[in-house]
Amino acid sequence: MSNLGEHILVVEDDTQIRNFICYSLHSEGYQYLTANTGQGAMNSLVSEQIDLMLLDLGLPDFDGIEVIKKVREWSEMPIIIVSARDQDKEKAAALDLGADDYLTKPFSATELLARIRVALRHLYKQGGNKQQTSIQVGNLKIELDKRLVFLNDTEIHTTPMEYSLLTLLFKNAGKVLTTGYIIKEIWGVGYGKDTQALRALMAGLRRKIEKSPAKPRYIMTEIGVGYRLVDE
Repeated sequence: MSNLGEHILVVEDDTQIRNFICYSLHSEGYQYLTANTGQGAMNSLVSEQIDLMLLDLGLPDFDGIEVIKKVREWSEMPIIIVSARDQDKEKAAALDLGADDYLTKPFSATELLARIRVALRHLYKQGGNKQQTSIQVGNLKIELDKRLVFLNDTEIHTTPMEYSLLTLLFKNAGKVLTTGYIIKEIWGVGYGKDTQALRALMAGLRRKIEKSPAKPRYIMTEIGVGYRLVDE
């Protein structure tokens, strides 16, 4: 059961899926509200205290993408997309606009609840660790004040670009970062959309931090979309 009583808004027009999600949330002790339209979602967001939103993209009145745009004008609450759409471009578009994660239907309750826990942890880290000097996932740690990286308590050398990439992933642990977003943050807006340099940089970083780069432990590839640093 959840000790924090987080309030989750479920925006889903399919009754069967909505009931499944609500049952899963109830089983973990989450408080929840529901909406089956984009306008209903916006009404709940402005009148209720919501900690996280589960959002279907295919709503009957307007596209869920528009909901993301509106919410991101004033809030950084975690948004997890739950949608039957599985096109990579649509996933990337939702994530680039500010969604934190993406679940393609059908999905299990176990996966849904795990993604929610990760998103909420990320939210609390943002709010409570503004002066954070180190970040750790598993046996991988960054000391931000010293610009050092450690694996199993042993310092590993990273190039400035590798360090920038790893820090970006660490600060967004658990979130899927699109290739476009990573390129913009690492190389700047004018670099374009060529992913070859990013793939080469990622391969070099993985060789240093992964026991088996082909079966990564820390940095997961979200095929067609981007990368995600696991958050345990």
